[in-house]
Amino acid sequence: MYKSFFGFQQAPFDKGIDSSMLFQSEAYKEVLARLDYLKTTRGFGLITGDPGVGKTSSLRVFADSLNPSLYKVMYFPMSSGTTMDFYRGLAFSLGEQPKFRKVELFFQIQNAITDLYDKRRITPVFILDEMQSATAQFLHDLSIIFNFDMDKRNPFILILTGLPTLANRLALNQNRSLDQRLVTRFHFSPLTPDEVRDYIKHRFKHAGVSRNLINENAYEAISSSTGGYPRLVGNLVTQCLILAFQKQTDLIDEEIVFAASAEAGI
Repeated sequence: MYKSFFGFQQAPFDKGIDSSMLFQSEAYKEVLARLDYLKTTRGFGLITGDPGVGKTSSLRVFADSLNPSLYKVMYFPMSSGTTMDFYRGLAFSLGEQPKFRKVELFFQIQNAITDLYDKRRITPVFILDEMQSATAQFLHDLSIIFNFDMDKRNPFILILTGLPTLANRLALNQNRSLDQRLVTRFHFSPLTPDEVRDYIKHRFKHAGVSRNLINENAYEAISSSTGGYPRLVGNLVTQCLILAFQKQTDLIDEEIVFAASAEAGI
């Protein structure tokens, strides 16, 4: 369809793009620097941001950069199952047959982490996603499970990620102990207007098209309509390409952007 019309070798905003080809916005470079610091210090980290801003993509890049002989990465979305399901999944991912009682399960998880770090020289890396939906009890439990030798050391990396409300929840008195243990924290901002333009050109280039397909006013309209959120930018520009193909024009202007925005509900 539109791919052959414009000369793309693949869909420019395909989710399956290799992590090494992701666009390096200022926020992207900063969050990777924070995660690299966390890799050195170990312990707790916090990443927040609105949906579609690039949190998951950045975490995927970080996870892919870790040597599997030195790090064991485990990803858990908080939205799936109950908290006990999460604890059992944590134990299972560490190679354990989960216990049934909560207190035994906690000791089992701690022992497995200690064994992995001290005996096998492997740092477990836990990425807990959608944490804005976690209960207060669960946040409290994290402080207990990941407390080693009376909080003298951190034989793990644990990254909490979620919507901006997560940071507000951690600031509450009941979660203050967990909040104070954060080694690093970062709030993901959307792309700037200039970065929106560069992001689109970057994705076009890696899809096989280097020539300009969008005029300046259209870039401004895309940035304004999407607020700079990469996921929305990708959805809108894809709709623009489809409409431009239907019109048999090889240049996207602001009128096409407005029409695509209405069709895509952006």
